[in-house]
Amino acid sequence: MMVLAMLLLPGIDAIAKGLSGSLPTGEIAWSRFFFQALILLPFAVRSGQLWAGRLLWAYCVRGVLIAGTTLLFFASLRDLPLADAISIFFVEPLILTLLSATLLGERVGWRRILAVIIGFCGSLIVIRPSFEAFGATALLPVGAALLLAFYIVLTRWISRDSNAISMQFYAGLSGTIIMTAALGLGIVAEIEILDSVWPTVNEWLLLATLGAIATTGHMLIVHAIRRIGAAMVAPFQYLEIIGATILGLVIFDDFPDATTLLGIAIIVGSGLFVFYRERKVAELEDPES
Repeated sequence: MMVLAMLLLPGIDAIAKGLSGSLPTGEIAWSRFFFQALILLPFAVRSGQLWAGRLLWAYCVRGVLIAGTTLLFFASLRDLPLADAISIFFVEPLILTLLSATLLGERVGWRRILAVIIGFCGSLIVIRPSFEAFGATALLPVGAALLLAFYIVLTRWISRDSNAISMQFYAGLSGTIIMTAALGLGIVAEIEILDSVWPTVNEWLLLATLGAIATTGHMLIVHAIRRIGAAMVAPFQYLEIIGATILGLVIFDDFPDATTLLGIAIIVGSGLFVFYRERKVAELEDPES
């Protein structure tokens, strides 16, 4: 589920970057949450999961965190190349691993930490960010990475007592409310990235596709996190660079060179090593498995 999610999610960023020349960043982010809530509403009604109960606050906080993540990252795509932005964003698994140990008390051995670090080095090999990429704009993916790490930790914390459809519906709903308020503020204050423009028919279709990909990808992540620790999820997030590389080839005709392929191999290898180690540990703890 994590592998599939990581290969799908770069499609969100590719569509967002493609639309950033004609639509404001905030409007693209708003659409991502609006369509997620719209897609999941009938499923939430049918399963009787509209009532959030005592976890409503946590659902809303998740919505705020993912809305902030989306807005910051989409804003970075206006100036940074897709691969550069994703490369900088890949400080997130390192942050997640540390937060999982400190906030969730998950066991994070030296092998897993080493695998995460190696995977991060692989992402730097895949994309050699230019000096300009580490200017002020580069702080946007870093901020997005920090917010997403807290989002995944909170998801892990409430996932055992929550329904995945309910979690993602409220994330979409609260994200829509937050972004609607932000767009209203942007119009009043004349903030460019929070302006509002009526999309064309083709742009609406692309925005709906973006929302569908986001919904599918994050549902897969929620189901994965419910089954494994948040820290174990971290190295597999590096697989997202694979999807980004494929989209770069198909859309932008950017064929990976030998150095890029080496970095991809390191990224994939780090994730597979963590999976192998966890399987070995599980077999030792439960020989009958």
